[in-house]
Amino acid sequence: MSQIITYLLLYNQYLLNRIYELTLFIAKHIPIKQWTFDDSKSPYYQKFKIDKLPIIKKFIKQDYKFLLEYYIWKYGKPVKPVQRRNGKTIPEDTVCPLCGAPHQYIYDNNGGKGQFQCKVCGQTFITGKQATSPLVLICPYCGHALVAKKDRKHFIVHKCVNKNCSYYKNNLKLLPKDSDPSEKYKYKLHYIYREFTLDFFSMDLHQLPSWATSFKFRKNNAHIMGLCLTYHVNLGLSLRKTAEAMREIHNINISHTMVASYARTAAVLIKPFVDTFDYNPSNNLAADETYIKIKGLKGYVWLIMDTVSRSILGYQVSKSRDVGPCILTMRMAFDKFRKFPGKALKFISDGYSAYPLAAQQFKIEKDWDFNVTQVIGLTNDDPVTKEYRPFKQKIERLNRTFKASYRVTCGYGTDDGAYYGINLWVAYYNFLRPHELYSWKRPLNEVDMLKNAGNMPGKWQLLIFLGQQVILNMQENPAS
Repeated sequence: MSQIITYLLLYNQYLLNRIYELTLFIAKHIPIKQWTFDDSKSPYYQKFKIDKLPIIKKFIKQDYKFLLEYYIWKYGKPVKPVQRRNGKTIPEDTVCPLCGAPHQYIYDNNGGKGQFQCKVCGQTFITGKQATSPLVLICPYCGHALVAKKDRKHFIVHKCVNKNCSYYKNNLKLLPKDSDPSEKYKYKLHYIYREFTLDFFSMDLHQLPSWATSFKFRKNNAHIMGLCLTYHVNLGLSLRKTAEAMREIHNINISHTMVASYARTAAVLIKPFVDTFDYNPSNNLAADETYIKIKGLKGYVWLIMDTVSRSILGYQVSKSRDVGPCILTMRMAFDKFRKFPGKALKFISDGYSAYPLAAQQFKIEKDWDFNVTQVIGLTNDDPVTKEYRPFKQKIERLNRTFKASYRVTCGYGTDDGAYYGINLWVAYYNFLRPHELYSWKRPLNEVDMLKNAGNMPGKWQLLIFLGQQVILNMQENPAS
């Protein structure tokens, strides 16, 4: 028996030596190319990486008369006007845009080519536009001013063009050694910042049409409207199938356009109640976007849910997958907090760059500092992904629940149809749909008035009533 154990130990030692030799062979003769960047497997994906915020230097208007008096107090002698040589002059209407010093204190800084420098404050300028801009963006790595390179629809791309910038040099070292220099444009090497020209934080999230306070019935009544919403939203029937069900089951002759009108008006009336309800959210939020079809073209639905209560806190419909709808969705979700939790907030999303970019804008506009945890891929390849995968799966299951009701429509035929369809579905999910979290016995958010309703059409009518009360309160108290 001892001989067998000795033999197995020797054989095990032999296998370990072979493994060691093979490892050395692979390291010497079959080098494994490292990815260009640690957080990306593709140079094209690196272009969507969000850099940290730049240093923002705000413009502060100064007074040259005060500065002249300050120099006399500090140095004991005044600042003399510029002495012109060789008969050189500058236009008399040239004034420093920073401190207002007249042309007597202005240097011709580049030999008559249009650049000037103020002797009082040291400001260099060509026109007043650069010096009087609201802010100056500085690269956080090298301290050079960023240059506006691209003007897009809703933002301006600023780039640090300094070749000696440490950020640029470090990324340049990470390029594959055998890469073609002419293909460097495929990689994101320079520091980049996107400045948004559209203020997504001043948009009214609760804007209502002028007719959003009444629900008039010419032929039918509120109960028939509640039946239509029950068939269309709860059971997921299309507009035509809903009209057919009303005709075949209840012997009520109603057109599918009337069903669409009921749904559209009900969505507008219910939305304020859904958006302003006190959800008392936790500090764990998950966000995701999914594809839909609007008039045959690709559209997107953005959803943010509370992973503890499972309530939908923010939602938007958009035709583009950019950062604008993402900011609006996050604003809608964050408005539910009585006090923003800051760093205590756990915001989980996928690897899309719109979420960290939106978080940067909240830092700039609201001074709300929170981290976005991105769960990338389908496998748990790192500790962060492994820890936050369950949160991501919850928002994915929410998308699947939404798609089950959306699939029967084969896409929305109009923009209004997409908007009111999402609004009604969120109201149904948050307040009417029994949820597995409570063993399918009650919805996520219980409202006392809805408990007394005997059936689902009655609950829809009460939801509309609650929405009307919120609208009337908004109109009577606009500031609140």
